Amino acid sequence: MPRPHGGGGPGGFQPPKNMGKTIGKLMAYVGRSKWLLVLVAICLVLNTVCSIGGSYLLKFLINDCIVPGDFQRLAQMLAFMAGVYICAALFSFTYTRIMVHISQKTTHAIRQDLFTRMQSLPLSYFDTHTHGELMSRYTNDIETINEILNNGLVSLFSNALTFAGVVGMMLYLSPILFLVTLFSLGLMFLVIMTVGKRSRRYFRAQQQDLGNVNGYIEEMIEGQKVIKVFNHEAQAKEGFYQRNDAYQQSAANAQSFAGAMMPAMGNISHINYALTCCVGALLSIATGFDLGSLLVYLQYTRMVSQPIGQMSQQVNNVLAAVAGAERVFEIMETPPEVDSGKTILVHVRRTPDGSLTETAERGGGWAWKKPDGTLAPLRGDVRFKDVVFSYVPEKRILNGISLYAKPGQKIAFVGSTGAGKTTITNLINRFYEIEGGLITYDGIDVRDLSKESLRRSLGIVLQDTHLFTGTIADNIRYGKLDATDEEVQAAARLANADTFIPAVTKEKRKGRSGR
Repeated sequence: MPRPHGGGGPGGFQPPKNMGKTIGKLMAYVGRSKWLLVLVAICLVLNTVCSIGGSYLLKFLINDCIVPGDFQRLAQMLAFMAGVYICAALFSFTYTRIMVHISQKTTHAIRQDLFTRMQSLPLSYFDTHTHGELMSRYTNDIETINEILNNGLVSLFSNALTFAGVVGMMLYLSPILFLVTLFSLGLMFLVIMTVGKRSRRYFRAQQQDLGNVNGYIEEMIEGQKVIKVFNHEAQAKEGFYQRNDAYQQSAANAQSFAGAMMPAMGNISHINYALTCCVGALLSIATGFDLGSLLVYLQYTRMVSQPIGQMSQQVNNVLAAVAGAERVFEIMETPPEVDSGKTILVHVRRTPDGSLTETAERGGGWAWKKPDGTLAPLRGDVRFKDVVFSYVPEKRILNGISLYAKPGQKIAFVGSTGAGKTTITNLINRFYEIEGGLITYDGIDVRDLSKESLRRSLGIVLQDTHLFTGTIADNIRYGKLDATDEEVQAAARLANADTFIPAVTKEKRKGRSGR
């Protein structure tokens, strides 16, 4: 089955398709901590008030303490200002710690829901998505969400509040000086619009190239054995060099424009500060504008440019996080595997008169329990009748296939690659649904069997062996979690694996010496 490589691979970035809908879903997760969010909002406001208010206290420090030479009041004012700034630091620490808790709780819930949904998706979904693409949802996308919740979101709102508060105080102190500031703010927004537009384009190219590099690395590592068998190392390196060079070029362009943003903003801020000093001095001479208000205004001139630059930097991070959340929610909204089967597998025992009765005890046998309560013994009779199937509509794999396997029979399917041998096994397990015909299991349409019961009744040895993290016994026990050690060892001997498993080999020798 072909697996398309999408742009959502590791590190891949695409703008969100439906930002409002995705933000709504994300906020539904964040909203589970709504009272903590209220506390964060309160701390944000108080932190902003203390920061801006602390700067405003300079007016009284200059006019009422330093100019008159009142050193006692100066000491009192300095102590009060220190208290205000300490409160600002405490509020900042509080909302930062709370947001760490909220972000971790949110991403924990998203990660858990994503993994739960993946377990219910049909096998066809995993056939059409690469492992790296799916893994990037847990690594790149969810971590991007965590980062924006942990730092970016709070920074965005904090800077917005600071900017609004500083602008309000500047207008209150001197509307005339604010005209100079307004001119500088206009230049800053122009720089952000011009540089930011080109920067976002290059960042998209950078993230796309990064996704290509990571996707290529994943594919090459997964196929490393094939590369070595066919001496394809040189071609593999050349393919990597091309993708790595493209990433280097796009990253250099992106970082060049991103790096130019802050110096440009800083220079405009310096020019604004110098102009404000000149105009403020003239106002002081001509209109008696007090020195304390001028120094406070100059302090706000420094403060007003910082939120603009920081908010402009957070825009791309927010877009990346929303795009990552959108890809995560796409998987969560994928329809799960449909199971309409009502016939289940149950433990049974045979009564003296030969009939079957359901029991909770194991060891007696198995039977199919139909919706009407009747029991049919599990025998293993499988039959295909005129089965039609295709993975994709334009290429039919099976066309009118009829076959049967009676209980106890050993049957081999022989044919060329792609002829449909594995497909037949997949259809028996209902990993895919047939387009036409009928498959019966012990005379029952497999579509009427519960998928869980159907697959529990079958044993399958896959072509590609996969070992999970754990002991050999854990992996053997995977098909029957409550299997005893003796049953595990018996299964190993049956598979002729006892020769290379030390514990079983030792047990085998011990048994021989005992005899």
